[in-house]
Amino acid sequence: MNIDTETIRDRCTDPVFERGQTYRREGRIQQLNRFDERISAVVSGSNPYDVTVKFGGQSLETRCTCPYDGQGDCKHVVAVLLAIADDPPEDGSERIDSVLADVSDEELRTFVREILATHSRAREQFLAQFGDEHKSVDEYRQEISHLFEQHADPVVFEAIDFSRFFDIAEQYRERDRYLAAATVYRAVFEEVDEKFTWIDGSYDHYAQTLQTALDGYGDCVLGADPNPEDFETYAGVLETRAAKESEINNRQFWRALDNLEDRYDQ
Repeated sequence: MNIDTETIRDRCTDPVFERGQTYRREGRIQQLNRFDERISAVVSGSNPYDVTVKFGGQSLETRCTCPYDGQGDCKHVVAVLLAIADDPPEDGSERIDSVLADVSDEELRTFVREILATHSRAREQFLAQFGDEHKSVDEYRQEISHLFEQHADPVVFEAIDFSRFFDIAEQYRERDRYLAAATVYRAVFEEVDEKFTWIDGSYDHYAQTLQTALDGYGDCVLGADPNPEDFETYAGVLETRAAKESEINNRQFWRALDNLEDRYDQ
């Protein structure tokens, strides 16, 4: 887990780097925990924001729940990266592994059930990782619609965090359950497209969210290796959105459809 100041500078703009230095110097990092190659933190800004940093070989993935939609990493991520570079946190996974070695299967099962009973997000991730069923597009859309309703005052100014849905989709993909993942991606791009008239800020964030969902959907449709008839059904989802009277996101949907058809014909 090696990272230096120059690497951090290359990941953001100069003003953001300076703000990240200030945030770290002011002690705005409230929590900083490491488990294997994943670091999670809470950084205090106008609100507390969750930051995730994942190291993987030569790659470095970062995520923050703040509404930043500019180039590169945000100031909260920069603050965390600077803290890691200066004093890498201790890996908590080693302690967990040593305790797990002495826990019986029955005790572990009881503990997992208690966690799942009280943490809906963990329950959903558990089912995505180990279950055979998945929610429908409409069920996911209802959850996303509720997020928009929570943030609307009366319109949405901030960037809503959709990472929970992308995490679930990724878990399905890791199990080669491509159509289950495609269901999640479809729910995201359909509901974001439907609610785009509610948005009055962080436009780049929502455009990127839409594109990420479209890219994931296309990858998963192809990963499922559909026959021509099924492919037409999946492609038709994009065509329906692209042909809507509202022209806000039409181009993104047409591009996604053209890309999907080109890749399928190869």
